[in-house]
Amino acid sequence: MIRVLIVNGPNLNLLGARETEVYGDLTLEDIEGLVTDRASKDGVEVGFFQSNHEGAIVDAIQGAPGNYDAVVINPGAFTHYSYAIRDAVASVEIPVVEIHLSNIAAREEFRSRSVIAAVCVGQISGFGPESYLLGVTAAAKVVGEVS
Repeated sequence: MIRVLIVNGPNLNLLGARETEVYGDLTLEDIEGLVTDRASKDGVEVGFFQSNHEGAIVDAIQGAPGNYDAVVINPGAFTHYSYAIRDAVASVEIPVVEIHLSNIAAREEFRSRSVIAAVCVGQISGFGPESYLLGVTAAAKVVGEVS
């Protein structure tokens, strides 16, 4: 069974209440439920981690190898400036897929660039909660091709 860790960055714990016109009305727990249901049907085991703290996210990424086969990350605002998270992603020898609920390229200029994407196997952006499902599927496919 393929194991995927889903890492969520700052403010994603406020989904469903925060800027619903941009991020939708599902909570992070709702999205986790959707992902768990779909992943189990696909034979993928998922784990979840959310933090508003950069160092905790770095620790989660660094701790993933040996426990998980891949990581799916929604770094939130850290997408645009966290070289620490970028370096953590680059340092692990498992695939990492970056995801976003909104289309970051179509938003404010400062949100259009990810410092993390270049060290990920790919980026999925703009499909709302489906971005999480697509990210897990992509990560599992990459792991399946590698294994």
